[in-house]
Amino acid sequence: MTGIVQGVFYRHNTNRRADELGLAGTVRNLPDGSVEIVCEGDEKEIERLIEWCRQGPRGAFVENVDVQWHEKSGGLTGFSIVHG
Repeated sequence: MTGIVQGVFYRHNTNRRADELGLAGTVRNLPDGSVEIVCEGDEKEIERLIEWCRQGPRGAFVENVDVQWHEKSGGLTGFSIVHG
């Protein structure tokens, strides 16, 4: 995601939403000011997360959501925030 997506609890709210949807993966801030989400799970639930990401939490201004689909690795468990 690009836009005003850091400093508005985007990662925290993404983590909560992904947990609610039963997705596994990570969310992290990138040095360029964007946020990256990597997740696995039911395709329909991933699409629901993508739709939520287009709006984000209160205070966020999402300019762009770039989605890249890959084969499921099965190596992700739980959902967490990556710091640093």
